[in-house]
Amino acid sequence: MKPSIDAQPEKSALPGRTVMITGAAGGIGRATVRLFADKGWIVIGVDRAVFGEGFPSDGLFIQSDISIGENLETIFGQAHKFIDHLDVLINNAGLQIAKPVLQTSVEEWDAVMASNLRSVFLSAKLAHRLFTAAGGGAIVNVSSVHAVATSSGIAAYAASKGGLLALTRVLAIEFAPDNIRVNAILPGAVDTPMLRAGLGRGHVTGSDIMERLDNLARKTVNGRVGRPDEIAHAIYFLADNEQSSFMTGQALIVDGGATCRLSTE
Repeated sequence: MKPSIDAQPEKSALPGRTVMITGAAGGIGRATVRLFADKGWIVIGVDRAVFGEGFPSDGLFIQSDISIGENLETIFGQAHKFIDHLDVLINNAGLQIAKPVLQTSVEEWDAVMASNLRSVFLSAKLAHRLFTAAGGGAIVNVSSVHAVATSSGIAAYAASKGGLLALTRVLAIEFAPDNIRVNAILPGAVDTPMLRAGLGRGHVTGSDIMERLDNLARKTVNGRVGRPDEIAHAIYFLADNEQSSFMTGQALIVDGGATCRLSTE
């Protein structure tokens, strides 16, 4: 998909803190866009889906598929025309294919890696000059609890999110001299369209979506699934240099306690 944008204000009219959020039209992405906008940030949103109404009027939304490398070059070119620096990059876009290893094709595997891992590698490289123009900044990579504890039927997704943790650590080391912090957040079960779409892979029982959601909620220590706005607040914590200035290369798990309980207990 060729990136598309709407007419926006001139660059000179845009002082203040800036953030780019990929996967902006999804559940966690929308909540994150809203939170940063409410706190006065200038938001650049990217998604292959249409955002629809409600995107910040002083921001920039680019409809594009970040799994295509050439698109990312265009996206960051458009961003640079819109703003002269970047304070935060949130790599939130993701693709999940719920299939056992033996049923996953090479094309499906590569599609997940291109969306979830290669796009972050390329985005970090392309964002670097915008960060240095700001004197530093922060990258927040949205990984998953599947990077540290997973299940059957989700191999490509889990592998991509595990690779994202390793990439986060390397970026943290290499970008530190430029005052750029890089951290990852690992959400657990959060009520998003992606979660609901994946409830049919057999890890929870139930005759319909709501029953499966209820059964999934019982697996967490908190006894419920998360809300997108709860993840958005955790992302904001990692992005905000006043709150997490001494954190880099870290993985923050936000999962209602799901991964703290032994499966044998």
